[in-house]
Amino acid sequence: MPVHLSPPQAADIHAVPGVRIGVAEAGIRKVGRKDLTVFLLDEGTAVAGVFTQNRFCAAPVQVSREHLASGQDVRAIVVNTGNANAGTGHDGLVRARTTCVAAARLLDLAPEQVLPFSTGVIMEPLPVERIEAGLPAAIEDASEGHWIRAAEGIMTTDTIAKAFSAQVTIGGALVTITGISKGAGMIRPNMATMLGFLATDAKIAPGLLPQLVRELADASFNRVTIDGDTSTNDSFLLMATQKAGHATITALDSADGVALKAALLGVAQKLAQAIVRDGEGATKFIAIRVEGGKTSAECRQVAYAIAHSPLVKTAFFASDPNLGRILAAVGYAGIDDLDQTGIDLYLDDVHVAVQGGRNPAYREEDGQRVMKQSEINVRVVLGRGAAVDTVWTCDFSHEYVTINADYRS
Repeated sequence: MPVHLSPPQAADIHAVPGVRIGVAEAGIRKVGRKDLTVFLLDEGTAVAGVFTQNRFCAAPVQVSREHLASGQDVRAIVVNTGNANAGTGHDGLVRARTTCVAAARLLDLAPEQVLPFSTGVIMEPLPVERIEAGLPAAIEDASEGHWIRAAEGIMTTDTIAKAFSAQVTIGGALVTITGISKGAGMIRPNMATMLGFLATDAKIAPGLLPQLVRELADASFNRVTIDGDTSTNDSFLLMATQKAGHATITALDSADGVALKAALLGVAQKLAQAIVRDGEGATKFIAIRVEGGKTSAECRQVAYAIAHSPLVKTAFFASDPNLGRILAAVGYAGIDDLDQTGIDLYLDDVHVAVQGGRNPAYREEDGQRVMKQSEINVRVVLGRGAAVDTVWTCDFSHEYVTINADYRS
């Protein structure tokens, strides 16, 4: 069961002017499930994205990068589930491009104006003929109000759809922000087996979007980890339709730029955290905050060492306050000049370790009380500086093994 995560409610999810979404059942892997989603973007929409850093990236990632770099306005996005079109070589690229050509013909666009995205099983040929057959129905279904349908249509091992919205006033005008994501497993920093689509009607200079989407990803999707695996297909796309009534934002450090980024980040972080809350087999949501580092990068290095440790994650699942495992992870994080006598460890309000050793006032029953919670805050103080950073993760359960052992069944 997801950790403190409920299905999105229609009343809470706002349409974004200039974005229409259609969903169809194309039978890509299984019959009778939503598995083909199309975003249709009004002319003038600015688009930017960030993608997996896995060098073995999937064909749709390669094609989307090419099409964004072409400089042509993106007018459509095609997303399929059930098949990742990864590890498919030249044939996979041909099939990804065929998807774009098919959508472009139906929409009277150039193929470069279409971005393809895929998620699902790796190293199987993409059944592009099923996508081609399903595209007319998906396009016919397109509506501004179909964000929740889209969230359902991009799921793989997710157990719950993930969609969030926000509205903020900028320059006297109401600005809408809505996004969806999917994840569940193969989630670690630098994107993971996740897809994220975030749209706003804000007016913002298109040249600002590449920097903005990177900064949003770095503070949201690149701060989550489920199992330490980096997927082949991760993608996060930001769309700005320019429909809102305020003056165009020309600088991210302007008052309007700061306000827009804060609102976008709020939704992006909810989408990222929802992936962790619905991680494969997750029973606990864990925030790992590392303070007192020399740099933020150093703090993240320690946080990820803790978050990726199977011993730590299984201890959380068992509610076992075997907290030496956390200290061990701090020690092997790779900080060569780390002084263990400067380290303090907290579980929520429980002070576990002082200057690298057990706190004389610590009682194991206090640690276990926190470990039994479904949401846990781990705080590590390095005592080396003033930098701070946070990573969100979950536990490892028996169910995680079952889901991944049966993934292709």
